[in-house]
Amino acid sequence: MQAAAHPQNIDAQQDPFGFEQVLHTQRCAFEAERYPSYGQRRDRLNRLKALLRNHREDVIDALNQDFGHRSREETLIAEVASTVAHIEFVSRHLASWMRPRRRATSMWFLPGVNRIQAQPLGVVGVMVPWNYPLNLALVPLIVAFAAGNRVMIKMSEHTPASTALLQRLLAMEFDTSEVAVFGGDAPASAAFAALPFDHLMFTGSSAVGRKVMQAAVANLTPVTLELGGKSPVVIGAGADIAETAERILWGKIFNAGQTCVAPDYLLVPRGSAREFALQFARKYAEFLPDGAAGDDYTAVIDQRNFQRLQTLLEQARHGAEDVVPLEPISDELIARRKLPTTLVINPDLDSRLMREEIFGPILPVMEVDSVADAIAYINANERPLALYYFGSSEREQDLVLKTTHAGGVTINDVMLQFLQTSQPFGGVGSSGMGRYHGVEGFKTFSHMKPVFTQHGIGRFTGLKLLYPPYGPLGRRLIHLMGG
Repeated sequence: MQAAAHPQNIDAQQDPFGFEQVLHTQRCAFEAERYPSYGQRRDRLNRLKALLRNHREDVIDALNQDFGHRSREETLIAEVASTVAHIEFVSRHLASWMRPRRRATSMWFLPGVNRIQAQPLGVVGVMVPWNYPLNLALVPLIVAFAAGNRVMIKMSEHTPASTALLQRLLAMEFDTSEVAVFGGDAPASAAFAALPFDHLMFTGSSAVGRKVMQAAVANLTPVTLELGGKSPVVIGAGADIAETAERILWGKIFNAGQTCVAPDYLLVPRGSAREFALQFARKYAEFLPDGAAGDDYTAVIDQRNFQRLQTLLEQARHGAEDVVPLEPISDELIARRKLPTTLVINPDLDSRLMREEIFGPILPVMEVDSVADAIAYINANERPLALYYFGSSEREQDLVLKTTHAGGVTINDVMLQFLQTSQPFGGVGSSGMGRYHGVEGFKTFSHMKPVFTQHGIGRFTGLKLLYPPYGPLGRRLIHLMGG
């Protein structure tokens, strides 16, 4: 716990965003209550769950405003249902997580005992991206609350409606000393990252993640970074192409591909790209009878990202075997920032499309001679946040799992590893560091403090045989301890 270093009344010029005043308030609240009870923690979780359930229509409206159009059902799945599921899972297991855990004790230290005691850290900072603003603000809040912390949340400048809603809803049930929500642009984000939190969690791009980590270093603030990367899909020779295409399509069109664990590119058996494209297009027509114009298809978040995706497609046409939009793009779709899902067959590996995270409804399809070749390509690039394998071969599955690195893996489907409330979620290498979700999230936002208890003052302990002066018995025991 870092000591509060700021006066109670902080000059507005020194604190233009109001961060330091709230940090001081939360630190004081934590000092007064360093170990919230199980009941207090459950109460916070229950209040949060009630807010989500009672205001789901407000959540849908806010996300719709921020995106221009956000599929109602996608918002219910991604922002409401999955968040409530996390609250319920954490609530069921919280008492067990808070309980001290026994650890083995060496015979030399008996009758003493070892245990691990989970202790709240203090004040946690959470920096939230724009693609799932409510879920990616609230799931870290859930596990930070469960661990007994106070929380400050910095939302993205690209989601003002979601920011205003979250500020209003949380203020209805929580005091600023428990949780506070802020908006603001890039300078505000930089100032937030530089605060002396007890832990800082950032979700976003690798480029910004590096800046956040640099800012945190000045305060020795521990960080959890949930970044992105190019998440590959490996399709084995025995995969059912029609079923595989359907499952990948769902993952690629959900939120218009604006998901950190969305399939980024496919590695398919040589000669099968056209068959995959045919099945993919058929499933697209079934999923979206009204095409990208329909209510089930989400818009790209803003004009800058829409233009970026169009530029990626234009550049991909030079060097790719083929570019296959699944429907024509009209002036109406352009005006509404709705980009039809597009396949790029055998792209140029040096193109921006294959070097940058796509974060949109564009899917490169690369043909390879074997799963071993697919693995070699994956391992030649930065470690992704997610990896997917489709196929029935246990040998291939085992080979992929053991010889590649990824933050998480789903076999024969996509993105579902993120929705598993009992599983940790996080990246590896350039796709991030640290874990949240489930008990790993509780541990991330706790100090797992080791405690050794020596029983009975005045009672005999074997360690006394090692006290000086060292006689023959003591020397023999020390020799035995050294092997």
